[in-house]
Amino acid sequence: MIKIAPSILSADYVNLQRDIEKVDKGGAELLHIDIMDGAFVPALSYGPGWVKAIKPITNLTLDVHMMVQNPERYIDDFADAGADIIGVHKEATPHIHRALQMIKNRNVKAEVVINPGTPVSAITPVLYMVDQVLVMTVNPGFGGQKFLPETVKKITELDKIKKEQGLNFDIEIDGGVNETTVVGAYKAGATVAVAGSYIFNADDPVLKIKALKDATR
Repeated sequence: MIKIAPSILSADYVNLQRDIEKVDKGGAELLHIDIMDGAFVPALSYGPGWVKAIKPITNLTLDVHMMVQNPERYIDDFADAGADIIGVHKEATPHIHRALQMIKNRNVKAEVVINPGTPVSAITPVLYMVDQVLVMTVNPGFGGQKFLPETVKKITELDKIKKEQGLNFDIEIDGGVNETTVVGAYKAGATVAVAGSYIFNADDPVLKIKALKDATR
């Protein structure tokens, strides 16, 4: 059964604590926090202050996804704020190994992220040092996009590498996740699913979390 990481990008900002408590009680394991700088992706979103404010109100794992250029500039800030996982894009820095090492040095779980157009081969040299790999199943920066089925091949490839090399990183998917698209990704080896609008735009977010879990039993 897949672990669920609701993305607060689609939550009600005015009633954020209420929405977080709802998905926490509804069986989610992580809380996905998208950090966007208006440069690596067109949109702008949260800073470290949001993570610091959320940390005391939930026991969910805070999964911070940095969609920013040169993420090394902000790793310490998000570690200080209470991030449990920090994800950095391979495409956002020429020094991906150094960025991941900075995260590990702060005793935070390290995640490497790849866009739909980036092959798994681009991150194979650093897979030994990560706790999680995020495969973007849409182009980053906007919610509500349709799942790109060709990205499932990357999950299969990562799962194969993981088993052959005896690694134990989670494989997370982000974008276009629903009770249908999650099935193929889960069968290919995905262990964590990010869902934003699918969960928070629903009349009953708890039922949507249950639907994702039931689809992957």
